[in-house]
Amino acid sequence: MKRCVVSVRGSRQRHGVAAASLQEFNEKALKLLDVDPAKGPATLVLAEDGTIVEDEDYFLCLPEGTEFVLLTGNKKWSPSSTDGGTMWLTQESVEQDDVDSSNPLPRWKVLAAQLRQNLSNIILFSEADFQALIDVQTEDLSREIAIPVVKAEMLKSTLQGLLDRREEERQSKELLELYIKAMNKDGTEEASMDETDSEASRQGEPSKKGPLSSSVITILRGKRAPYLSLSNEQLEAVCAQNPEALSMALNQGAEHIENLQAACAGELQKRSEQVQCMNSLSSASQAKRQNLP
Repeated sequence: MKRCVVSVRGSRQRHGVAAASLQEFNEKALKLLDVDPAKGPATLVLAEDGTIVEDEDYFLCLPEGTEFVLLTGNKKWSPSSTDGGTMWLTQESVEQDDVDSSNPLPRWKVLAAQLRQNLSNIILFSEADFQALIDVQTEDLSREIAIPVVKAEMLKSTLQGLLDRREEERQSKELLELYIKAMNKDGTEEASMDETDSEASRQGEPSKKGPLSSSVITILRGKRAPYLSLSNEQLEAVCAQNPEALSMALNQGAEHIENLQAACAGELQKRSEQVQCMNSLSSASQAKRQNLP
């Protein structure tokens, strides 16, 4: 249940409403405010900026305590500094549209006004909204949000970091999809994989030739010596990969992939020798204990 607040145009009385869906919220708001939708259109908008709320998913994304205003007839929302940010005009819709179209506010100023009222509104912004704020001069943004220039610069840097991180995530996902597609399109490799899978299944062991998991791809891309962070099975899987497909997944050249697979093979060999050495020492120690009087 989402708890919100609703009022009607021209009234200072507000009502708390708890609803699990936009339809339920509309029905309760109409009943509480004694509005008959049969007598004319009733539109639900955000009190802070006049956004019309008609989408169920958007309603569910709004934070607790969001304030709504119910507009009836041809009434329109307009901001005002004299009544705390909400003023409801009684002109006909055509007249209001003419005023709005003659002097429209830039998108970034609308966003800045929302941030000035409540910084938490930023969670509702899209990537295009982020970019609109980033492109504004820092001094102008500082003035509109009423924060120091230094904090406005920090805000822009944070938004740019979010955009960069989302772009990196998209690129990583695309590279992983290309990698899996390349593995599936490689007919020779696929046939070899099927043969290996059959042999492994007969022996009760998992195949090492399937596509690498996203966690292994992340380790291979992000660590300077990734072979030190992989298990023996993961090392075997990396060594068994098609170099071309692995190069596409990691976005690295053939020489880097060759060195990487060689390093993984060397680490496997090193671990195997360490195990053999430990087994030999254990056997020798056990033999000495048995020969003691």
